[in-house]
Amino acid sequence: MKTHLLPALLALLAPLPLSSAADTAKPAAPPQPTVVTSDKLEMWTTDEETRAIFTGNVTATGDNIRVTCDHLEITARSLSEKDSKLSTIEKFKALVATGSVHLVQAGREVTCGRAEVLPGEDKLILTESPVVIDHSGPYVSTGDRIVLHRGEKRITGDNIRTTLPPVKDLGARDALQKETAKKQP
Repeated sequence: MKTHLLPALLALLAPLPLSSAADTAKPAAPPQPTVVTSDKLEMWTTDEETRAIFTGNVTATGDNIRVTCDHLEITARSLSEKDSKLSTIEKFKALVATGSVHLVQAGREVTCGRAEVLPGEDKLILTESPVVIDHSGPYVSTGDRIVLHRGEKRITGDNIRTTLPPVKDLGARDALQKETAKKQP
């Protein structure tokens, strides 16, 4: 099943906070439509909210982003007759991707078992063995829970392990070698 239902999906999934000079140097391209494909879709609206559940081989693509997972749930504030645009981010309450979640955007990658986007809080919460990779370093962060703060270039989390590129030797190795040489007869 293919749908053009969620044109604001890109804005919801853009909280990956790391950016490089190359990301900001490019001229802005016209926005691309967001396309979500899945084996099944169930969608319903109540007086309070609209919910969409995509299951099986879920893929969402948009401006410079691709998300794949097993299950995607989207919750938005219900739309009135006079307020019928779904494309504004203020209408979205949450987006939850589960099962083999893989996000790729502008030199960054995320894998985890669960990714919860909370646009009202400008957060992307990653759980179930999250891994965040910024290929510019490369920088790799893992942990029990990783929170990406949209627009703040900030990551927080629990039991975090971050791997960074090697730090240039600031002379400690040379000093150690000189001291060792002095001690030898």
